[in-house]
Amino acid sequence: MALRPAPPLLLGLVAVALLESVFGSSSHSLKYFYTAMSDPSQGLPHFVSPGYVDGQVFVYYDSSSRRERPRVSWVEQAGKEDPQYWDRETQIFRGAEDVFRADLETVRRRYNQSEGLHTWQLMYGCELRGDGSKAGFLQYGYDGRTFLTFDKETLTWVATDPQAQVTKRKWDAIPGLNERKKDYLEEICIEGLEKYLSYGRETLLRTETPVVTVSSRTEAEEGMETHVCRVHGFYPKEIDASWRRDGEVWLQDTLRGSVAPNADGTFHYWLSIRIDPKERGRYRCHVEHDGLQEPVDVAVKVPESNLGLIIIIGCVVAALLLVSAIALILVFLKTRQDGYKAASTSDKRSDSSGWGSKEAL
Repeated sequence: MALRPAPPLLLGLVAVALLESVFGSSSHSLKYFYTAMSDPSQGLPHFVSPGYVDGQVFVYYDSSSRRERPRVSWVEQAGKEDPQYWDRETQIFRGAEDVFRADLETVRRRYNQSEGLHTWQLMYGCELRGDGSKAGFLQYGYDGRTFLTFDKETLTWVATDPQAQVTKRKWDAIPGLNERKKDYLEEICIEGLEKYLSYGRETLLRTETPVVTVSSRTEAEEGMETHVCRVHGFYPKEIDASWRRDGEVWLQDTLRGSVAPNADGTFHYWLSIRIDPKERGRYRCHVEHDGLQEPVDVAVKVPESNLGLIIIIGCVVAALLLVSAIALILVFLKTRQDGYKAASTSDKRSDSSGWGSKEAL
């Protein structure tokens, strides 16, 4: 059950297998994910192997097509530089497929399990961080649980249970094997990552500015408010988003989602906070990202339910004021009209009998 050395250009990442930080400067990763299944559902292949650069599938192999194929246009440059590239990679993956099927049966028997659906997985890759540091990982899993993990600092394999101890002892005893694995993760993998980044420069090294919005609602029972900060359409993936109270990071009563991809290759993220409405003015959603020239702070707002009530009350008050104003105008006009009528009647009486009175003065 020996690990088959991977070639320099067959490097990938397993985004679903390794938790990646969503904070800090921009970094780039190249990882790969092998999965062998003993009894897959109808229509699914027995062996699949997607490769990822910065969370994006760029190559893919499965036991149905038995061909390594590009999934993004920029990686086709590899075949232009080396006409034998795709054929060579295909042969390597066909060999890996055979090895993984055999390994799966070996592990199943070691656990003394019956036939049925079982999975055997390999996850490995490397990361080039924004500060220039490097990282790498290599891990095996069986039926969704960790089986063996390579510790490149101690140059040993870490086994999680007695069944894995058998393989650990075997691989630790092979002269030079663990040194080669470390060299692969720290050197060869990084070189491959840098090459792929040069191929996909326009896509992988671009920046997309995040759009930050805050929505709010009031909890009817307790009167508290929940405010959700949503960050949309950003690239690269790394982003620093936090709720802040009086300018300081505030973790109490906060929840966070995961950075998730959009269909256009950008990412989205959310974080929420639960607060007393009396302290609403103290909170801001703070976002830092490579696509922003400076950090963005978005204030919380009056929850929609409250805002709607305020609007309704405002409309009612405005209507009442309008009705009152109209009533006052009508009263004023009626008063003036009555005054005009009284004045007209008085003038007629004077004309009929008062001329002489005026003359008498």
